Amino acid sequence: MKAIILAAGRGSRMGDLTSELPKCRTELHGKELIQWQIEGLCGAGITDIAIVRGYLAQTFTFDLHYFENQRWSETNMVMSLLAADDWLRSDTCIVSYSDIVYSSDAVSRLRRAHGDIVISYDPNWRDLWSARFSNPLSDAETFRLRNGLVTEIGNRAGTLDEIEGQFMGLIRYTPSGWCQIREFLNRMKAEQRDKLDMTSLLQQLIAAGISVHAIPIVDQWFEVDSAEDLAVYSEMEMKLH
Repeated sequence: MKAIILAAGRGSRMGDLTSELPKCRTELHGKELIQWQIEGLCGAGITDIAIVRGYLAQTFTFDLHYFENQRWSETNMVMSLLAADDWLRSDTCIVSYSDIVYSSDAVSRLRRAHGDIVISYDPNWRDLWSARFSNPLSDAETFRLRNGLVTEIGNRAGTLDEIEGQFMGLIRYTPSGWCQIREFLNRMKAEQRDKLDMTSLLQQLIAAGISVHAIPIVDQWFEVDSAEDLAVYSEMEMKLH
């Protein structure tokens, strides 16, 4: 099994923190976010790791494999995923956002999960969102399940009843699952693919009848969207394992 970290974007909501380094190179508790990710993946036994880079690509100096999204400034995350097509077609891959921190155990659970397309989610999301936002609903997205399958994801939530968890930014694709996604994306116009974010893709796959499985993760994890997030997390004890 291999892993792919999607790190092409700048992370403009971080302000000046990303003026000289990409978002994933910002530090939390003495380590860059991407170092936390690499350690989490390696701790789960995944050492074949690739980074999809774009913004300030030359600043990535890790001894890992690299894919390039040279159109990072005009495309969204799905196009970064497509840049790693060679790996996704040939191996089962764990795909990770580059602005999250998670445990090796979370990766191991996702690695053992069944299904061609599997995402991890936090059923106790309100604890983290309440620490980040005065009103958790201001940022949370819809997430609904039925028998372990996602039925809705990524829409604006109006009530807490619409949220059974929050997607963590970790996905596992088998080559068969990726083949279904490639066929789906090939039917889209280029400008639609360019603008497509990951949760929108997942929602469209579900609407097209493609199964998206989900597994709950109750370990500590963090999502970094802003400098304010970093300030909140810096006051928390790290309990990753």
